[in-house]
Amino acid sequence: MEINLEDNQSPVDKNVALKAILMDILIGGTDTTSTMVEWVMAELLQNRNVMNKVIHELTEVVGEDEMVEEHHLPKLKYLDAVIKEALRLHPALPLLVPRTPNASCVVGGYVIPKGSNVFLNMGSIHRDPKIWDKPLEFRPERFLEGPSKYDFSGNNFAYMPFGSGWRMCAGLALAERMLPYVLASLLHSFK
Repeated sequence: MEINLEDNQSPVDKNVALKAILMDILIGGTDTTSTMVEWVMAELLQNRNVMNKVIHELTEVVGEDEMVEEHHLPKLKYLDAVIKEALRLHPALPLLVPRTPNASCVVGGYVIPKGSNVFLNMGSIHRDPKIWDKPLEFRPERFLEGPSKYDFSGNNFAYMPFGSGWRMCAGLALAERMLPYVLASLLHSFK
């Protein structure tokens, strides 16, 4: 991430701006991650068969008497699918950070004036029956079927829980590591 601070700012002003940016990243990343832990756990508690599959996977990959470590995470394919499905149903920011076009344009027959605030409703897109089969059901298997076309890169406009492009969530790297680690640790260590 590149942070542009104006050259005419004093060193004190630059430090204050940098601290504000870092606090936004830290607070935004931790609050949304903890909220997503709650959503995943809520879905697992309502779908015991899915929880049992996650626990079975953890037992197979980690072992019964071992602790979850970072090197286990890439092997937890079903847990990854559970997280993706929870993010589909409950995106941390259902209305992504607003965009502002620098020129007027037409989208879907509607004129979007220059300078407008445009919100992408990912909560609605992620539940659209034209895109998703049985969109209100919690089915992690949809992310295991065939080659994965759904990741967090924001390149597939049907699935963008972290946004897309240069305005993508700054906390993505934190979430990609912390969310599976916290969930795997909780599910493996507690009944």
